Amino acid sequence: MAAAAAAPTVFLLMVNGQIESAQFPAFDELYCKYCFVYGHDWAPTTGLEEGISQITCKNRDAQQALVWNFPIDITFKSTNPSGWPQIVVSVYGPDLFGNDVVRGYGAVHVPFTPGSHRRTIPMFVPESTSKLQKITSWLMGRHPEFTDPKVVAQGEGREVITVRSQGFVTISFNVVTKDMKKLGYDVSPSDMQNP
Repeated sequence: MAAAAAAPTVFLLMVNGQIESAQFPAFDELYCKYCFVYGHDWAPTTGLEEGISQITCKNRDAQQALVWNFPIDITFKSTNPSGWPQIVVSVYGPDLFGNDVVRGYGAVHVPFTPGSHRRTIPMFVPESTSKLQKITSWLMGRHPEFTDPKVVAQGEGREVITVRSQGFVTISFNVVTKDMKKLGYDVSPSDMQNP
């Protein structure tokens, strides 16, 4: 009975939702990959840390959205909020030669407050730094890309990377936290603190 009344030593962050859609006006037949990046004190307890979606084609309406509705569902435990999880999304599609090439990278933190949230992530692609590299990459069908997409969520070394903005991805999150208040962390929205 004493163990049940003991103070918690970790808090939980439960995240589910979906990678809803994307806007890439110049491209079609795209798929996405996602992975989570988090600090040293964080550990996933259930769910998938990474996934790959189906290939989708543009809607034939005026918006021409690429709709995936690809589910995400994961639970983390941690002792402190440092290193709060981020989701990294990479979008791929065929080039003129039929090779899969990166069409965009982007990352966003999982929302801090419990509830339903929607985020639109601006995407970018790395670019060659010289004209010769651009021509060579086009001829060889090998465009610049990160060997590990998780670098997108980290700041180290990114100041020397040349990138070009390209497209947007929309994600919906449903966030639930447990025992954060018991550990001294108040993440409730400010409009809910004084009803």
